[in-house]
Amino acid sequence: MLASDKQIIICTYFAPCGELLLGAFDDRLCMCNWLTERRRTVTERRLQKGLNARCVHGECRLLADAVRQLDDYFAGRRRAFEVPLLLVGSEFQKEVWNALLRIPFGATVSYGDVARRIGRASAVRAVANANGANALSLFVPCHRVIGNNGALTGYAGGVDAKRYLLALEQSALFG
Repeated sequence: MLASDKQIIICTYFAPCGELLLGAFDDRLCMCNWLTERRRTVTERRLQKGLNARCVHGECRLLADAVRQLDDYFAGRRRAFEVPLLLVGSEFQKEVWNALLRIPFGATVSYGDVARRIGRASAVRAVANANGANALSLFVPCHRVIGNNGALTGYAGGVDAKRYLLALEQSALFG
């Protein structure tokens, strides 16, 4: 149990492809985590420990903004998110997550591509692990990373959600 009275304000978001838990800390979004994700509690504990804060259901302006932007994204009206993000992880993880932020809407890249983009071509597995530890799904678009052979590999929200998100983005681009 954390002795801190710092709080990560959380709320549930019902996306067309699954439920997400959003979290805000210090006026920045720190979590957009799939509720079906098998490592969900690990991610939440990591955030709570890293921020020395506890999760508390509530409302705040930042979460309301994030919800509005997610609604626009799923309606095909938004291609980029504009909420301030708080990346909680190792320096390597942050380097990977920042590389994911540069993947264009509707595009896909492989784990190997991401490894090369950060100048660590041999770190494909480490990149995949960092991708899997991303606590800001959708906002840090890990769904745009696919296998080297083009396969839709594992995704915290499930492969069906990944397929849905990629199709949504393609439809917004070419629909």
